[in-house]
Amino acid sequence: MRKNHSGNITLDVNHLMADRVGYQYGISRETIEDAAEQARAAYEAVDKARGTGWLGWTELPYHQEEILQDIEETAKRIQTRFDAFVVLGIGGSALGPIAVHQALKHLHYNEGTREQRGHPRFYVEDNIDPERMKALLDVIDLPNTCFNIITKSGATAETMSQYLIISNLLKKAVGDKWHEHIIATTDKEKGNLIKLAQKEGFKHFFIPSSVGGRFSELSPVGLLPAAVCGIDIRAMLKGAAAMDERCKSGDLWQNPALLQAVIQVIAMEEIGINIQVMMPYADSLKYMADWFCQLWAESLGKNVTRKGMAVNVGQTPVKSLGVTDQHSQLQLYTEGPYDKIVTFLRVEGFRNDFPIPHGCEDFPDVAFLGGKSLNALIEAEYQGTQYALLRAGRMSQTITLPEVNEHTIGQLLYFFMLTTAYAGELLDIDAFNQPGVEESKIASYAVLGNTGEKYRQKQQEMAGVKALNDEYLMK
Repeated sequence: MRKNHSGNITLDVNHLMADRVGYQYGISRETIEDAAEQARAAYEAVDKARGTGWLGWTELPYHQEEILQDIEETAKRIQTRFDAFVVLGIGGSALGPIAVHQALKHLHYNEGTREQRGHPRFYVEDNIDPERMKALLDVIDLPNTCFNIITKSGATAETMSQYLIISNLLKKAVGDKWHEHIIATTDKEKGNLIKLAQKEGFKHFFIPSSVGGRFSELSPVGLLPAAVCGIDIRAMLKGAAAMDERCKSGDLWQNPALLQAVIQVIAMEEIGINIQVMMPYADSLKYMADWFCQLWAESLGKNVTRKGMAVNVGQTPVKSLGVTDQHSQLQLYTEGPYDKIVTFLRVEGFRNDFPIPHGCEDFPDVAFLGGKSLNALIEAEYQGTQYALLRAGRMSQTITLPEVNEHTIGQLLYFFMLTTAYAGELLDIDAFNQPGVEESKIASYAVLGNTGEKYRQKQQEMAGVKALNDEYLMK
């Protein structure tokens, strides 16, 4: 494997090309080049709309100096005063902060001492399981905890229910200063949370109106939690800007995100590859797969084109972890249906080297490991999995990070967001809405008895659903 001295992440699509994996299931260079005109049109559409509509995230690597200073100053105050920092949010408000923290901080960060961490303990409450809330309250000290409430609308039931619980407990625990324990990240003008923040005097940050939740990690949504934990947020933004610069071309062989979008759309539409397995070979990147899954699924899973034509498009993202899931999922990937592309996330240089000592000399199939390292073993496992897929005629590709740091993580985040935007253009869908999610929300709130007009209508609609058949209920 050739060394990468540029500091750039690399995209290697060799193992999904037809001349390598086989013409029955691979993609030919000619097929890719046949899409060059559509690719250029997709590039130009995204480029033309930069910073407008729902593409405000394209400008997040730039023009945030005043916001960055505010975030850094706020982070220092939090670090000085509090022992724990808790994000209350769901979806894009949670998955991005989780992924970035996992990537860039110690893998057992919260279990270290304050001296070892250097910063507050970090928690993200991205679900409303009552046992989970109790578990959080069991391990934090409320008077020494800061809560970051993140919801653009201020009407997200999961997040606002958490707010109601936490604000009530804080009032009892710290009295009149309870508001000093809350930071709101929300829309500047619309919604309930900005009104609450202004009424109660919460420190607050704004999510740009043109930035949707799953594209918000490089906004205060992700930058404040990262800064509180000592992550260099400026280096992340510089990494994103570097990827943006690499992708300023309508030539798909010069723009890695555009090439990736074209490949995935060809795979979906022409080969029937309906699943993309995101498989990091590094625990630090484990939750990047989770973040990617929301980005890809929520953006591309649509039932109509922009013109309202029925399409039902989308590619199902699946999370996998190398080496762990070689022992649970690889059998399916090598011998199951030909409906997947496996995307490996590979790290060229780990932040630690861990040698394997000699021993067990009486057992040759163990002894051979002596003198090698965990670094060499995980690389060998990646290469072995890649070869097993190739031998089975299965498509894979590899994104390599020279090392995991703020700059490369910024690149990776921006690469996936650009790829998603280009893919939306190629599929002629709105990659920035989420009507399927909204349907679920309305139905949920109707069940809980929200009295708004649309919820009353939904209650009536749901009441008309055919009753369950007891024959199909096993007791």
